[in-house]
Amino acid sequence: MLMKAVLFFCVFLAGFVDSIAGGGGLISLPAYYAVGIPPHMALGTNKFSATIGTLFASLRFIRSKSVEWKAALTAAVFALAGSAWGAHMALLVSERALQVVLLVLVPVLAVFVLAKKDMGEHKEPMSGKALLLVSALTGLLVGAYDGFFGPAAGTFYTLAFASVVGMCMTRACGTTKIVNLSSGTAALITFIINGKIDYSLAIPCTILAIAGNWLGSGLAIKNGAKLVRPVMVAAMALLLLKVGGDLFL
Repeated sequence: MLMKAVLFFCVFLAGFVDSIAGGGGLISLPAYYAVGIPPHMALGTNKFSATIGTLFASLRFIRSKSVEWKAALTAAVFALAGSAWGAHMALLVSERALQVVLLVLVPVLAVFVLAKKDMGEHKEPMSGKALLLVSALTGLLVGAYDGFFGPAAGTFYTLAFASVVGMCMTRACGTTKIVNLSSGTAALITFIINGKIDYSLAIPCTILAIAGNWLGSGLAIKNGAKLVRPVMVAAMALLLLKVGGDLFL
């Protein structure tokens, strides 16, 4: 019973973090494993609660007009293609090689986020063909990472939309949610078809994921970069801990 209580708290916290800066799965998945769910069932159950939670966060961002639809839809289409490509590459390339790259890259990105004080502040973002091209590349590359490895893909989407496209942080978060919702729904359908969801846990966890996403998205909309930047760095720290643990423990 205690472990289930911990799981429920972690799912709520994961939804909260995910709605702001991505990386929620780094919190929720270990909690699912801890209660003894087999890995594939844990992935499916987590995807069920996380995707529905993301839907509610997306609705809140949409309602506040914090989505750049051209970027979101373009990135979503290319993310699906990138994810398929990444999954294929996972069969050919050692995961360890990517982990080593992340071990170097993630601290650099975290320092960049902390040092670039104006990232995600209000300014004129890309538009026209440049916006579509960068959004397509973002969807393809981060989607490939998601298909190959996965953790904190939402963090990388938000970082790209804020630092490269030049969106304000709230709009970058909202746009990321639409991309995440697209790729998450595609993965969820696969898990449902293959019967890899424990609904006895998925249903209560979904309620908590919705609550976490709803609260987090509201705070992100209200506080913008002031809240998102530190949460993004925290998500990167969690990713670094996971990668380091997988490599050395």
